[in-house]
Amino acid sequence: MSATVLFVCVHNAGRSQMAAGYLRTLGGDRVTVLSAGSEPANQLNPVAVAAMAEEGIDIAGAQPQLLSPDAVRASDVVITMGCGDTCPVFPGIRYEDWELDDPAGQPIERVRPIRDDIRARVERLIAQLDDSQPIGI
Repeated sequence: MSATVLFVCVHNAGRSQMAAGYLRTLGGDRVTVLSAGSEPANQLNPVAVAAMAEEGIDIAGAQPQLLSPDAVRASDVVITMGCGDTCPVFPGIRYEDWELDDPAGQPIERVRPIRDDIRARVERLIAQLDDSQPIGI
């Protein structure tokens, strides 16, 4: 497996950062991980950072990034999380939309199930990439 995966959500402060943290940790050097937002926040959601720390994954140093067409073009797989039509679409790139609750403003008790859902989805994604399934559409 050698793929580039881009996770996109609106603020790039919670869901997409948690997904990126899991894929970097679980996928290792077999995958390049990008993360961006259509309207990036100033900082990561501290509850998302705490929820990931419970899993032994430190995402505290990450900074929300603005989504760019270049990041999309550089990716084999683009996974959106609630950013709707703001994500540019290019032919030959695999797109998935993960329906996930937004952890913004939620207590950690509500963020943990979102985190666990993201982990399960990332594990399935890694299995798909490991199976050498075609990446493009």
